[in-house]
Order: sequence, then structure tokens, then C-alpha cells
Amino acid sequence: MSRPCHPFLFLSSHLLCRSTNNNCIGRSKNTLRFCRKQLRRYCTCWTTRQRWIVPFPFSRYYYCLANTSVDDSAKKDSIEWKETATKTVSWKRQLKVASYFFLWYAFNIIYNISNKKLLNAFPFPWTVAWVQLAVGVVYVVPLWLLRIRKAPHIPMEEVRNLLPVAAAHTLGHIATVVSLGSVAISFTHVVKALEPFVNVMASALILRSVFPIPVYLSLLPVVGGVIMASVTELSFTWTGFLAAMLSNFAFTARNIFSKISMNNSQTSSSMSPANLFAVLTILSTLLLLPIALALEGPRLYPGWIAACHGSHTVAVELITWLLTSGLFFYLYNEVAFYALDSVHPITHSVGNTMKRVVIIITSLIVFKNPITYANAIGSAIAIGGVLLYSLTKYYYSQKIK
Repeated sequence: MSRPCHPFLFLSSHLLCRSTNNNCIGRSKNTLRFCRKQLRRYCTCWTTRQRWIVPFPFSRYYYCLANTSVDDSAKKDSIEWKETATKTVSWKRQLKVASYFFLWYAFNIIYNISNKKLLNAFPFPWTVAWVQLAVGVVYVVPLWLLRIRKAPHIPMEEVRNLLPVAAAHTLGHIATVVSLGSVAISFTHVVKALEPFVNVMASALILRSVFPIPVYLSLLPVVGGVIMASVTELSFTWTGFLAAMLSNFAFTARNIFSKISMNNSQTSSSMSPANLFAVLTILSTLLLLPIALALEGPRLYPGWIAACHGSHTVAVELITWLLTSGLFFYLYNEVAFYALDSVHPITHSVGNTMKRVVIIITSLIVFKNPITYANAIGSAIAIGGVLLYSLTKYYYSQKIK
């Protein structure tokens, strides 16, 4: 069996002998050993006693090394080269995964900070949420038009199947924005730590998907930690708390509708996660526009004038926060998909838990929100409970397999 080598070998092909049945014409054993070393260095699947072909489109002859044995030093050199190549590939993959997680965290932090600053100055969450979705549309559509990313082809029937998913996604996004505008960022993320609890309960009731008892018990620290943090939260408002809880139910509904849609559809299941999120963003933008105009439309202009205080600089700053929050909202969700595709689900769950810790700490530093010891302990218990739940769920899922 013959295997082609890298064309670069033609540069030294004159060193190889045109041989038949191991008869070398006019070349020494040292030269033959050197030739074997070159083949070993540039051919990836090299093993002993194989016939190697060195093709080159401008070469008159094919030079070959036929059925030659390999000495111990050659074998050792080959093994070392393979180990070096494996380490290089592993190092590059680790760097790629680390880059995804870094961007996921950084984009999420930028979104939360810019979004909170904007809502503090311009308290119109429905309008802000719609603009953030619209910025995502403006970002992704040119990628499709310029063929930087392959555009999905979805018939109208599939669009109708995705409408419930888009509606749940819209509700979850607007509820999160309302909560972030009403309470501290740290408290919103602590309450959103209850999403696994809502997800497990909804899966049992709707999808009839039941987990082992230890999985449910692992959620008790999450519930207890959120209750403790809520009772001791200095910025607590019922609007912020209920909006955060509503986002948990909405995103859980989005996950369930997505599973149902994937089972009943071939187009949505064949789409990449990034394109599926883009399609949901477009549908959510269309769904949210009339609602935002109905609820806040008449008050937008007076509210904008009051927020700007007649200053052009303030207006530019608000627009910058608005566009920044929209762009990084889309980017952090997209990078999260890439991170999920690059690592094991349990690694992604741990990373998502640590993401909330990083966001909470960063928001406390930036906005200098006061926090009590009881609130800090409750938040830590809730976040730690999410990690415990992820590990327990993974353990029993592997045990069942």
C-alpha cells in the first residue's frame, strides 16, 4: 500500500534512489538513512516497512523507498515527532477553548454593565430590550448577505414552528432587562440561579422526564440560598424579583419548545446553533416591536429629553451604551454556543456557574452596591448549589448510560 507524502519532499528528492527490490543505485547507506529520516519527518502516518511515494506534478519520475527496515534511532525519532505534534494540537485546542470562555465572560460583563448604566439613566426597559434585539439583527444579516456565514433556508412552515420558541425567548429577554433595571445586577443573577430548579420541574410535568432523587435534593441549596439572599437584599423590589423569576420560566419554556420543535422539524435541527439563535433574534425583534411601542411609545420622546438634560454629550453617551449593550448581548450568546460545542456539557455548566460569580463580583466593584454578610452567604450558597446540581445531574446521567 502506498501513501503520498508532502510535496516539500521533492526539494530533496534527488537524494532518494530510484530503487527496485531494495537495489540502490549509486547511493550510500548513510544517504538512504537520511532519506528515511526526511520521510519520517514530513509524513504523518509513517510506519515501518511501507512503500512511500513522493509525487510532484513537475517531476519526471516518482522516487520511492521500497520495503526498507528502520533502525531503532529512526523509530525513536518518529515517536518523539508524533508526541510533539500531539502536544501542539492539544495546546492549540486549549488556547481556543480558553479564548471562547474569556470572550464569553468579557462580553457578558460588558453587556451587564452597559445595560445597567443605560437603564439607570433611561428607564424604558421595553424599548431598550427591543433595540438590543434589533442590533443583533443588524449585526448578523450583513454576515449572511456577504456570505461570511452561510445563511439558513427556512420555509414558512418552519418559521411558524419556531414562533413559540421566539415568543418565549422574547419574554425571557424583556423580563431580564426589567429585573436588571429594578434591582442590583448581583441580585438578578442570584435569582436567575433558580433556572435549573424551574427547568427540572417543568421537564417532569411537561416532558415527563424524571431524574433520580439526589438530583432534586441537590437543588435545595439553590432554593435556600436564593431565599436567604432575597430576604437580606438591600435593593429588593418585587418587580425585580418577579421579573427575574419570570425570565427563568420563560427560558425554561424556550428550551422545552426548542426540543419539541427539533423533534417535529428537520430544518431547525439541521441549522447551526448560531444561525438558530440569529433566526430567533429576528423573530423576537418583530414580536417585541408593537408591544414596546404600545407600552412606552408615547413617553419615549419626553423620557429621552429628560434623560439627556439637553446635553449633546449625554445623548451620545446614552446611544453608545444602547448600541454597546445590544451588540454584546448578541455576541455573548453566540460565543456561548461556540463554547458549548468545544467542551463537555459539564465543563460548560461549571463555566456558566463561574460566569455568574464573575458578573456578581464585577458589578459590586463597578456600582459599589452595599451588601450584607447574610446576603453574601445566601448568594454563595445559591451559586454553589447550581454547581452541585450540575455535577450530580451529570453523574447520574452517566450512571444510567
